[in-house]
Amino acid sequence: MEGVPGVNHTVPNPKHYDKSIVLDVKPLRSLKPVFPNGNQGPPFVGCPPFGPSSEYSPFYPFGAQQPTQDTPDLNQTQDTPPPSYVPPLRSYRTPTESNGPSSSSATKRGVGRPKGSGNVKKKEKQTAAKETNLDVQVVKRFSADFDSGISAAEREDGNGYLVSSVLTRFDAVRRRLSQVDYAKAATSKAAGILMSNGVRTNMKKRVGTVPGIEVGDIFFSRIEMCLVGLHMQTMAGIDYITSKVGSGEDPLATSIVSAGRYDGDAQDPESLIYSGQGGNADKNGPASDQKLERGNLALEKSLRKGNGVRVIRGEEDAATKTGKIYIYDGLYSISESWVEKGKSGCNTFKYKLVRLPGQPPAFGVWKSVQKWREGLTTRPGLILPDLTSGVESKPVSLVNDVDEERGPAYFTYISSLKYSESFKLTPPANGCSCIGSCSPGDLNCSCIRKNGGDLPYLNGVMLVSRRPMIYECGPTCPCHANCKNKVIQTGLNSCLEVFKTENRGWGLRSWDSIRAGSFICEYAGEVKDKGRLREYQDEDEYAFDTSRVFNSFKWNYEPALVDEDPSDEVPEEFDLPSPVLISAKKFGNVARFMNHSCSPNVFWQPIVCEGNGESVIHIAFFAMRHIPPMAELTYDYGVSATPEAGDGSFLHGKRKCLCGSEQCRGSFG
Repeated sequence: MEGVPGVNHTVPNPKHYDKSIVLDVKPLRSLKPVFPNGNQGPPFVGCPPFGPSSEYSPFYPFGAQQPTQDTPDLNQTQDTPPPSYVPPLRSYRTPTESNGPSSSSATKRGVGRPKGSGNVKKKEKQTAAKETNLDVQVVKRFSADFDSGISAAEREDGNGYLVSSVLTRFDAVRRRLSQVDYAKAATSKAAGILMSNGVRTNMKKRVGTVPGIEVGDIFFSRIEMCLVGLHMQTMAGIDYITSKVGSGEDPLATSIVSAGRYDGDAQDPESLIYSGQGGNADKNGPASDQKLERGNLALEKSLRKGNGVRVIRGEEDAATKTGKIYIYDGLYSISESWVEKGKSGCNTFKYKLVRLPGQPPAFGVWKSVQKWREGLTTRPGLILPDLTSGVESKPVSLVNDVDEERGPAYFTYISSLKYSESFKLTPPANGCSCIGSCSPGDLNCSCIRKNGGDLPYLNGVMLVSRRPMIYECGPTCPCHANCKNKVIQTGLNSCLEVFKTENRGWGLRSWDSIRAGSFICEYAGEVKDKGRLREYQDEDEYAFDTSRVFNSFKWNYEPALVDEDPSDEVPEEFDLPSPVLISAKKFGNVARFMNHSCSPNVFWQPIVCEGNGESVIHIAFFAMRHIPPMAELTYDYGVSATPEAGDGSFLHGKRKCLCGSEQCRGSFG
């Protein structure tokens, strides 16, 4: 199985308008603008990865992270009403008139702001606070006609499918709000929208494991954990329930979040020294002794009773420097507690937690990867530190800690596409004429227009929605190399390794955590004439074929959740002018090592770049969901289409599937 790929609008004064009226306004973005023609740029020629070669002539290519912010406690129990601060998506937005930054973007950065205009960050916080204080009746109007598809019982007790679905729907809404509303509070807004519409699960607090959540799962905000019931507090580090014991009621701890900033916070993957809550100094007074109440009392009672406590470890998100990534490290028992003087001189509760045996490694994997990066230990089974020989912007290691095989069969590493025949896939098209970088909402940019009026990516790193086709700025566009519409052309963003699997040949995984929607790599190889490849396709285990039949799945946001017209929903079915077939048998990149799975964590997306007057198509891979470090990267290879598949049903493939997922269909290819 190894490597088988299978208008005019009057804007009211924002300080004096009726928010309920705004909810009834049809979004401006649903109107169909008349687009002018773009300009054609100069040609671009790519070269082989190791310099000029006599074997083949130069060919044409087959063509910052939302910061995490503190959020209000969105915790709800069964008897708690839904939050009353869900703002709608802005129903109006003024398009820019030039190729430069939009006025709204410039204002956010303080560009052109006169001196003495006040603290920008303070005003932004005040604005965000106003946006979150909508009337309860407005929320009810907004939520009245939406069907979450989740029953009351499923909201109480979930499963793997529900957990995955809720997290996917949340992140899709968060990305959309960030894209259109340019909202810094997109995370809390998205959470408020989903909660008020019943899109959540595992609301029933419980001691022990949570249905559908696996040890090692990662989250990029506390709100995500709240939505799926892992940790129901978005601010407090200790979560607990009240248990009736005899005639009284005692609290029991259910979960803790170790943010990695408290005194004595251990980095041992098998144990943790946790500081109690409360007693911290604030602007209103000095620090004080912690009290044996609330979470502290719950931890003490759990020590006496011996129940397991879920532990979530927080680590810095290297991609943003300001955010955190939370790793669910499984169940711990509280072995002892004591009181000691903290730096402030006040009494602080301390609790030692020990990881229960028999659980898969989670935080331990993070610590191992950290040691490899810092050179403190050698990666076991390392064969080559960089199998790309410097072709990629980041090295890709080759590892085998399973058997004695020293590597895959020889191939030439290339980072993009290579033409072996002279043919065109799509009609010629023109690039944009932007100077500097393409700006969101700039309808003078031809690339923005072709993408429906928005940049398809967030901060130039993350895909917002799947589309029939995405159009990136190409080599002929005058915008600079770090334009936010040139994502797949920037190379690898993650530190990847090719590794030997137990039973599926070579595979691909990442040392880094990968956030949902992040670009991973493109499928590089030789572009083949589909008709000619049929002659020997059965022998080519590295052929990527877009004409195969794939299981459909929903990944995009739901328009109703962001106050958009459902008729404007972006289709997720790909629209290729003709089938694309790429062989990575002789020439290829890391994508050739991605194995098949019937429950994949990666999906592919066709992307067009303009080059030399031609529209050339790339196949790019993006993360379907959050992927923890060292988890294998997989995608659905699909099965070859035959006349018998006319009813749209899935046929059995030619190769036996060993993915091991609950949804395994038994075969692929």
